[in-house]
Amino acid sequence: MRSDNVLILGIESSCDETAAAVVKDGREVLSNVINTQIALHKKFGGVVPEVASRRHIETIDAVIDGALEEANVTFDDIDAIAVTYGPGLVGALLVGVSTAKALAFALNKPLVPVHHIKGHIMANFVAHKDLEPPFVCLVASGGHSHIVSVEDYTHLEIMGRTRDDAAGEAFDKIARVLGLGYPGGPLIDKLAKEGNPKAVDFPRVRMDKNSLDFSFSGVKTAVINYLHKLEQNGEEYNKADIAASFQDAVTDVLCEHTIEAAEQKNSKIIALAGGVASNSALREKMTKLAGEKGIKVVYPEPILCTDNAVMIACAGYYGYLEKNFADMTLNAIPSLSL
Repeated sequence: MRSDNVLILGIESSCDETAAAVVKDGREVLSNVINTQIALHKKFGGVVPEVASRRHIETIDAVIDGALEEANVTFDDIDAIAVTYGPGLVGALLVGVSTAKALAFALNKPLVPVHHIKGHIMANFVAHKDLEPPFVCLVASGGHSHIVSVEDYTHLEIMGRTRDDAAGEAFDKIARVLGLGYPGGPLIDKLAKEGNPKAVDFPRVRMDKNSLDFSFSGVKTAVINYLHKLEQNGEEYNKADIAASFQDAVTDVLCEHTIEAAEQKNSKIIALAGGVASNSALREKMTKLAGEKGIKVVYPEPILCTDNAVMIACAGYYGYLEKNFADMTLNAIPSLSL
């Protein structure tokens, strides 16, 4: 399923990144512009929805202009506008959706609605141009933890998901407890390299033998309780050991369930996606354990793991080929299901 010389303008504003990109034929990145709000939210220890929405409004026009300029194209060259319409923060999503609708209406271009999680999966097609469905993908981020069977470019099957906290959310909360700052994932990954992953045996939760679902609230609570007990007793502890042991527990579960899903589907490829896909321990462990079973592991470069518009434009390309267009009634859906 291909069409040549199709240019998609992708727009992403689901959380705290204002992003726009131009992608050709679903695989060739002509531009990738991201305005990050990390510094803005760092003092709050996490994303403040109202602050994020306001910053999106302030920056989205410049970000889109920057993407067109970097790609050396104009609006006339664009074949369709693709935009994230959920899930995410409702105010943040509305900025992107409203902008995309205005552009599509004014330019008389097709409007392609994109699911944020599907976008993360699609980043792998940009990073690995020879990658084709079917395969199994682990999508792990601050808001999501899903195991997805990618049947083809537009049809997905959920095989497992978190019952409570997302993996990235757990990373952020433990980083906060350890006083590392925000965002927590990269900071824990960095600190864990200095620690012993077997220093503390934190729990690995399995819902039941037939389920591939995740639960990370238990390990998060176990770490917090462990630290509180040590502090109450006046005992010192090594933050690097705690970070490494926590990370080891989370990545063990992510790898075990994802590899089991791949075996159920007889898939010889596992893809990683989402912010947690940047975690070095997860990449190394998944590659090693899956490789022992003859399964290849692929993942995008870090810039395509965090929120970006390249992935939205890529997903938009395949939606464009299927003529999956939206009209001017398209709205943001913060709890959009896959």
